[in-house]
Amino acid sequence: MSEFAQVSRREAGAEETAAANRSWWDAEAGEYYAEHGTFLGDAQFVWGPEGWREEELTLLGDVAGKRVLEIGAGAGQCARWVAAAGGTVVATDLSAGMVRQGLDLNMRSSSTAVPFAQCDAVALPFAEASFDTVFTAYGAVPFVADTALLMREVARVLRPGGRFVFSTTHPFRWAFPDDPGPAGLTVGQSYFDRTPYVESDSDGEATYVEHHRTLGDRVRELVAAGMFLVDLVEPEWPDRNDEPWGGWSPLRGGLFPGTAIFVCYRP
Repeated sequence: MSEFAQVSRREAGAEETAAANRSWWDAEAGEYYAEHGTFLGDAQFVWGPEGWREEELTLLGDVAGKRVLEIGAGAGQCARWVAAAGGTVVATDLSAGMVRQGLDLNMRSSSTAVPFAQCDAVALPFAEASFDTVFTAYGAVPFVADTALLMREVARVLRPGGRFVFSTTHPFRWAFPDDPGPAGLTVGQSYFDRTPYVESDSDGEATYVEHHRTLGDRVRELVAAGMFLVDLVEPEWPDRNDEPWGGWSPLRGGLFPGTAIFVCYRP
């Protein structure tokens, strides 16, 4: 966040949200990888700041021989893990900066290089029923204004019987300050306040936007899109991880969930 950034809770529509987040991730792609690259790896599948990996949780099921799509892929670390596990995978992201970061990693990890497409998760350039599995680990979902549309778009590209798995900030955390220490243990606002978090420049133009939904909102969005929720994973903070990540920390993670992982399928 720049010294001139203004932080507020205000409404932000689809176009403003997409423009702000595309620009933010374009500018931050290199720095984000430099800060978190060691934790995430170049071809590892990490579901969130707690550090749980897909080979531990096995939420995608067997991806060998499956057509798989990652939305909000960032640099495509998770997609590379899927490719190494035998899946035919495509990684997508809204940000050209993140796609470039991913292509750079492809050159360094040619054995698990994956194809990338730059696109908005609510307008995927793929035919209906193109994929057996769609997933995202902290990508796309909190950065889209109309997540009900996102769920419908995911359902459109999933084949019948396909699986959709996504992780995102646990809605419970929105009631607390974004502080990894003791100050982050006291409720500061209503869990039911769905007003987006917005960072703006000195002219009031949004530079970063996150949207909040309750657990019930998420379930209703998925059901309305024609999918079933089969599991909701609230990963506990593992003893092996003593590394805070922003507002996520061992202190807070030992008391309440910081991540929610939704496991869904299209009938």
